[in-house]
Amino acid sequence: MIILLYILAAIFIIVIWSIIEQRNNKRNLISNLREQWGQIPEREYSSEKMEYMLAYYNSIKDELRDVDKITWNDLDMDEIYALMNNTQCSIGEEYLYALLRKPCFDPEELAERNRLIKYFSEHEEERLKLQTCLYNIGRATRISVYEYINRLGEQKSGSNISHYLMNLSVVVSICMIFVMPALGGIITTAAVVHNIYRYYRIKPLIENYLTIISYIIRLLDNIKSISRLNIPELEKYTAGLKQDHDRFKKFRRGSAILAPSKPSGSIGDIDMILDYVRMIFHIDLIKYNKMLDFFKDNRHVLNRMYEGIGFLDSMIAVASFRQMLPLFCEPELEKSNKPFIKVCDLYHPLIAQAVANSISENRSVLITGSNASGKSTFIKTLAINALLSQTIYTSVSRNYNASYFMIFTSMALKDNLLGNESYYIVEIKSLRRIISRINDDVPMLCCIDEVLRGTNTLERIAASSRILSYLAKGNTLVFAATHDIELTHILENEFSNYHFQERIAGKEIIFDYKLYEGRAVSKNAIKLLDMMNFPNEITADAEQAAEAFLRDGEWSILI
Repeated sequence: MIILLYILAAIFIIVIWSIIEQRNNKRNLISNLREQWGQIPEREYSSEKMEYMLAYYNSIKDELRDVDKITWNDLDMDEIYALMNNTQCSIGEEYLYALLRKPCFDPEELAERNRLIKYFSEHEEERLKLQTCLYNIGRATRISVYEYINRLGEQKSGSNISHYLMNLSVVVSICMIFVMPALGGIITTAAVVHNIYRYYRIKPLIENYLTIISYIIRLLDNIKSISRLNIPELEKYTAGLKQDHDRFKKFRRGSAILAPSKPSGSIGDIDMILDYVRMIFHIDLIKYNKMLDFFKDNRHVLNRMYEGIGFLDSMIAVASFRQMLPLFCEPELEKSNKPFIKVCDLYHPLIAQAVANSISENRSVLITGSNASGKSTFIKTLAINALLSQTIYTSVSRNYNASYFMIFTSMALKDNLLGNESYYIVEIKSLRRIISRINDDVPMLCCIDEVLRGTNTLERIAASSRILSYLAKGNTLVFAATHDIELTHILENEFSNYHFQERIAGKEIIFDYKLYEGRAVSKNAIKLLDMMNFPNEITADAEQAAEAFLRDGEWSILI
């Protein structure tokens, strides 16, 4: 009797301690969420993690209109995604990644995204309550949630007979303790050890699926919590989530035995006790086998809940991203017959104290200037803003007014050594993919850095001028950075000319990173050689040769 009282007292203390710990954790969580708002999220992204991100996007990919891999990499969108990813659960971060890959052409959808983003920006208490629920759904660190939700329905359920027999052996051996204490104790120990051994032989084979079921249970629990928040502005989403949640009532019964009720890394005392129960009695393995058939019939409902939660979590992350920006605007997007762009004080979101630039054009543009003057950064910034405007309805500028665009770039290319392809082959394939996407329905914003840099000057100028002309004559707004001043003359009837410039002061080169109208006129490459202390024989002769070519149109032969 005394032992029983001790056991009951211990259970009572554990329960009280768990309640206190839960309240303290919630208080700390709210404090952390407030501190993290509008700040750069501190997260690490391994190559495996980024691969997991692709699963949901690949399931909804549109090869014609989405941002392809080349453009995504050219624009350093992994880094911009990391800057923005203040989501609270795996579903949110997978959804946000997919959303950024898919420019939207529907003004009503973009307006709805903006409505939620503004709501979360202006209503802290409601946002914090929702973020708490999303945090409690948690993160799956080693798998893609979307991928394993959909794999789950393809698994075959196993027989539970062996698990029942092992459980019976433990029960019988415990009963023997009351009849033959010594023998019963030995047999009980052997049965428990055998069950734990068998548990760890079976569990690794289905561990990822147990992880995702645990995740789904937390998802269902927190969808229920979200529906209880009674936020009228979210009724459109919470009503659908609650309806889908109710279809899982049968599945939910007894599911707490499967896995921890809290996100990974925050396991409480009760969950630790349940872990021992699972090891000995295999109750999670038994429940798993019973659940698989249910998943096969309701996978589409799970996917719907996935998208609802992902959308809400990603809109909160965008609201935090806006708070982080020193300047942003809600873009004005138009379905126009001729592509155009008008932008004021545009800047790059990854560059601290970035210099802002403005431009207004309905013609394609050539940008000239020396290395490191800002050409490539500017055209990247244009493409990034077009993408952010059509995904999260946010432009990192003072004003942004433009057509809806498909967005393609050809910039940070490398030779494909494994595929035995030279830089030039990689480059012309990249350009060919852009040409193949031109259509009359949706304008294209096309940003190219140094067209055909992988070949000789004569053929580069001849071919690149024709490629750029072909693109400009299509339903395309081209922004091309080039060192070839010849192109600015050849294409002056189709392209506007802008440039970046620098000045040399003593032994320093100073860039202002400002965009100017007209073609570049400065020729500082040889001066830079002199600044870097190249021999005078090289720099002086090079200067004379350049002047002779400009005067006579021919290069002098070296003797």
